[in-house]
Amino acid sequence: MTGRAPLFVHTKTVLAKSLVARAATLGRRPAWLGFYAIVLLAWAGLYAMALPPEMLAAASAYGAEFWLALCQVPPGLAGYPSIFAMWVIMAAAMMAPGFVPALTTYDDLTQGRGFWPFTAGYALVWLGASAVAAWLQLGFSTLGISTPQGVALTPWFAALLLALAGAYQFSPLKQACLSRCRAPLAFFMSHWRENAGVSLGLRHGLDCLGCCWALMALAFAGGTVSPLFMGVATLLMAVEKLPGPGRYISAPLGVALLVGATATALAAIV
Repeated sequence: MTGRAPLFVHTKTVLAKSLVARAATLGRRPAWLGFYAIVLLAWAGLYAMALPPEMLAAASAYGAEFWLALCQVPPGLAGYPSIFAMWVIMAAAMMAPGFVPALTTYDDLTQGRGFWPFTAGYALVWLGASAVAAWLQLGFSTLGISTPQGVALTPWFAALLLALAGAYQFSPLKQACLSRCRAPLAFFMSHWRENAGVSLGLRHGLDCLGCCWALMALAFAGGTVSPLFMGVATLLMAVEKLPGPGRYISAPLGVALLVGATATALAAIV
């Protein structure tokens, strides 16, 4: 009996730890469900914005008045809130897939205690980026080089954006930010502080912005309400951040963008 007692105690300890870990996992599920619900709502919003106005007016489930106001951007400064809302929804939908690995790592490290603070810090970066992008889009629309919805009106503007995004793929800043996004655990080990979820989220958000801002800027040419552009860009940005396949995408993507810029410019000349 005495020989079995330590084994019995050890077994109880292992079972207790397993139950605690299981309870912690179950307790974290509502946060993840909320996160994915936000992402699904963002993609539903993008789809609704892409619908023709006559369909939006008939689709009461989307809240016709809101979506019509959002898609039919008023001229001048009055259109800024609508453009800002477009960019916030687009950022939420497009950046979430690439954010999941870092959020999963941080959630595991903190046992679910830092889920929303870390997410909030990350979101603050993209809210700021959306505010700047909305001002730029409003300015481009005022200058007559794009529509209020972000569709380029001149091939030279589209070629410039493609060339900028292609060249940035090879920049040291892009590579530095991308390396940190591909290794979230190493990032947290370098910058870890207890109860610093918001500041860590801000740091990671800035790295993510450094990775993706040039590709996101292509929305000024492809349109902020184009599901095709947003779907392709989301896939590319998410895969590029993966430590394995991502290493084989950056350079070919940069070359493809530069070729696209050249082709667009040549087409404008001809």
